[in-house]
Amino acid sequence: MSTYEVRARRATPRPERSREARLTIAVVVATVVALGAIGLVAATRNTGGGGAVSTGAAAPPSTSTPPTAPPTAAAAAPATSAGSLPAAAEAAADPAAAANGMSTEGDLVDATTADCKIQAMKLAMGDSGSDVTCLQQGLVNAGYATVAVNGQFDGPTYEAVRAVQTQRDLFVDGVVGRETAISLNVWPDEQSFVVHTPPPAPGTTDSMGFPLSSVATTGADAPPLPENSGSGRRIVYDRRGQRVWAVSEDGQIIRSYLVAGSKYGNEQPGVHQVYSKSEMSTAWNGRAFLPLMVRYQKTPIGAIGFHAIPIHRSDGTVYMTEDELGTRLSGGCQRQANADAKFMWNFATVGTTVVVT
Repeated sequence: MSTYEVRARRATPRPERSREARLTIAVVVATVVALGAIGLVAATRNTGGGGAVSTGAAAPPSTSTPPTAPPTAAAAAPATSAGSLPAAAEAAADPAAAANGMSTEGDLVDATTADCKIQAMKLAMGDSGSDVTCLQQGLVNAGYATVAVNGQFDGPTYEAVRAVQTQRDLFVDGVVGRETAISLNVWPDEQSFVVHTPPPAPGTTDSMGFPLSSVATTGADAPPLPENSGSGRRIVYDRRGQRVWAVSEDGQIIRSYLVAGSKYGNEQPGVHQVYSKSEMSTAWNGRAFLPLMVRYQKTPIGAIGFHAIPIHRSDGTVYMTEDELGTRLSGGCQRQANADAKFMWNFATVGTTVVVT
């Protein structure tokens, strides 16, 4: 370097040197930022990130000062493909939808956690509504994840029901009754529908003069009749409440008592008539004697009717006690306390109307 060049550099004013230094620093910082941006774009492409990428012209750089506050938890939520939020975040964005178990797209977020119970006595192909939704939730909980929880008893629901019945050694018909619903944990607590009346005083009789059993009552002390249970002289049997009423021509309750009805769905609701009676009958499988049998419904394997507590043919012992009445225990008929069976034998002449609810 010549003496002239040294003198010339020393003669440069200090403000000019300061501007040169600031310019140099700005160039270095800009270079570092550009290299960092290039690296970030490359990393995003290599990892398949779900961030949305604009295909239009680049926006001009912002001149506003970036916020200094830390990002919120919502901003840190991971993105799914195409930049959409996970289902949980979508539901959170719509509190009303989340409260009903729905995402913002109308899909069920979690249809398998509800502790629901069906109210219908039977569900079959073509049924729809909340009971079917509950059934489908039970099927999903049981491992049948391909069943759509849509409230429609459709083909896939039918096939799943048959699969459950087959695997759990139930009667296979694709129809959901008590046993299948219990197996899927969607059957309600049966005892919540059963009304137990106080045992009558010894020697108490009904209006026809027959002694009451420990589970029987008469007149105004009886629970009310079910709705839409007919009129005139009749027998009313309520499956859900496991209770029988004997009603006079003028609508008076002569007697009401608990029974032990069928565990299955073979008690058909509707209006029937007593068509035959036997002082002693035999169960369809030949294993039990059925005293004082009053028949009102025919099935492919035998009759359904009212009878006294059954007796084992093998040793003469009884199948149950009066304390168990009010519980579904039979294969089809309605078991009665012996005192109530004697009353029924006399009250239910052939042709008597039987209303099953």
